[in-house]
Amino acid sequence: MTTAQICIMIVIAAYLVVMVIIGAIFSKRTSNVGDFYLGGRKLGPIVTAMSAEASDMSSYLLMGLPGLAYLSGVADVGWTVIGLAVGTYLNWLIVAKKLRNYSDHIGAITIPDYFSRRYKDNSRVLMAIAAVVIIVFFVPYTASGFAACGKLFGTLFGVDYHLAMIISAIIIVGYTSLGGFNAASTTDLIQSIIMTIALIIVLIFGINQAGGWDAVMLNAKSLSGYLDMFNTHNPETGASSPYGPITIVSTLAWGLGYFGMPHILLRFMAIKDASKVKLSRRVASIWVVISMSIAVLIGIIGLGMVNNNALAPLEDSETIVIQISTLLSQNGIFFALIAGVILAGILACTMSTSDSQLLAASSSMSENILGGLFKLNLSEKAKMVVARVVLIVIAVIGVVIAWDPNSSVFGIVSFAWAGFGAAFGPVMLLSLFWKRSNRYGAIAGMIAGGVMVFVWKYVIAGLADILNVYELLPAFIIGLVVNVVVSLVTPAPEGEIVDTFDKVKAMK
Repeated sequence: MTTAQICIMIVIAAYLVVMVIIGAIFSKRTSNVGDFYLGGRKLGPIVTAMSAEASDMSSYLLMGLPGLAYLSGVADVGWTVIGLAVGTYLNWLIVAKKLRNYSDHIGAITIPDYFSRRYKDNSRVLMAIAAVVIIVFFVPYTASGFAACGKLFGTLFGVDYHLAMIISAIIIVGYTSLGGFNAASTTDLIQSIIMTIALIIVLIFGINQAGGWDAVMLNAKSLSGYLDMFNTHNPETGASSPYGPITIVSTLAWGLGYFGMPHILLRFMAIKDASKVKLSRRVASIWVVISMSIAVLIGIIGLGMVNNNALAPLEDSETIVIQISTLLSQNGIFFALIAGVILAGILACTMSTSDSQLLAASSSMSENILGGLFKLNLSEKAKMVVARVVLIVIAVIGVVIAWDPNSSVFGIVSFAWAGFGAAFGPVMLLSLFWKRSNRYGAIAGMIAGGVMVFVWKYVIAGLADILNVYELLPAFIIGLVVNVVVSLVTPAPEGEIVDTFDKVKAMK
């Protein structure tokens, strides 16, 4: 192992130790399941904002976005960033404060619990369906995070993929199971800071190695369609192809997913002071726009570095930040330590998402299925034990799913995003803004949206080119329409439900 690798390893090891220490600290402040899953609704505005966005971005920020920009230019990645930025802002603007007030008023601590209490579904069917949706989509989603950690360590140090993945999973499970939601949220704040530092360092170093900003732009402009928002560059042929309206709308549809993301919505429910949501929204929106823009620029700069012979052509475009960090580490011990910070940033992206997903999946099983559906009457201490055991079991299943290093685990991320967006998004919006919606509509809409994701992707999309759109868009529309229609043709909500809706609506 080289000196540079040792320095990188020291930084990453220190980072992981800090994460576990944070978990141990918060374990002493976690006395019940309300604290474990929602932090006792005590999150401040900055922690709320950065925790929500860190848990959202995952490794896509430092791997997916730069890699996509490196390959095909700004069109595909640009419209994706616009969709995600708009979705982030609207979610904070119209959902955050209202969900926080509503969930607090009815005493809900998980998303399935919120749906069930909002519609007074005594049968617990709505809660059970929501919990199953979370488990079905989050377990493999979590597996993709474990796989990313394994591949990162394997690429950097030649460590066995399985060993690296297991150690990473143990660390994530360790601090999450110890400190629960507060630990996950605090570490997310730290991880977002590390991500930001990593992006800035890579940006500055990359421009320098590529020969300056003018050289980067000159190289990009020389490629057909590379800097065009309505054309996409083909790296194999060197030609460009149109990026049409249907594709643009399909790509923008990524933003709809935010309205149904459990790990983000939970942050809204955990806000300590609803009046501080505006501050959180501003911090979150600004950070998302800046960080995603820099990530795209890194991809463009990386291509400039290849053209300048500072980097060899990449076999895997998503390793661009890793390759730039490796190059940086060759300039002495100080820069090797800085490279370690950058690579810890990639790890932070993955861990900040995995811990939130583990909590959401764990709460669905322990609180909503065991406690809600099967009505197991457990003491607070027993509930805490069950919560931690379930979290560990889910993590083990995730490791098993990600065991094959060549498996296409990452491919399920966009599908899971569509699943949550279509199944939960319409139900969430209607539950907050339409008093006539009822539990029958919510159940039908949730099932219709979730099922349509599968039907559209595997059946309808292949029937014609015009139908080949991101499955989230049509599934979201179907889920919304079914919810409205079924609500209108079934009995209106009880007076108590409507009164609660009006009380929450009047809150400031």
